[in-house]
Amino acid sequence: MSFQIIIDFGLVILIWMVQLVVYPSFHFFDETGLSRWHPKYTVMITVIVIPLMFSQVAFHAIGIWQQPSILRIIQASMISGAWGVTFFRAVPLHAQIDRNENTPECIKSLIWWNWPRTVLWSAVFLMDLL
Repeated sequence: MSFQIIIDFGLVILIWMVQLVVYPSFHFFDETGLSRWHPKYTVMITVIVIPLMFSQVAFHAIGIWQQPSILRIIQASMISGAWGVTFFRAVPLHAQIDRNENTPECIKSLIWWNWPRTVLWSAVFLMDLL
């Protein structure tokens, strides 16, 4: 099994856990509890997610360079899409939650905007299996 598949699978497990467990659990915090927990959560999850995301980009870039194919280019496009949603949607929503700005709506938006990342990272992994 290649490191690329392991990294892609790690992101799939992580994103599904976040989508189905972590983000919905934010609704069960009161405002004070969430304002205390959320900044700690974002630091801890970043320590896990950033190395996985950068590793994924590196392994897929190497794969395209060594054996270019339409499949690899599609995967790279999907990874780019996941990065776009992460940095242009999820990160700003997390920042709003940290500032206690419209928190219930931010949580709903975070869950909604996480679906594209969930689908994209799942599809990248499934394409690894082809």
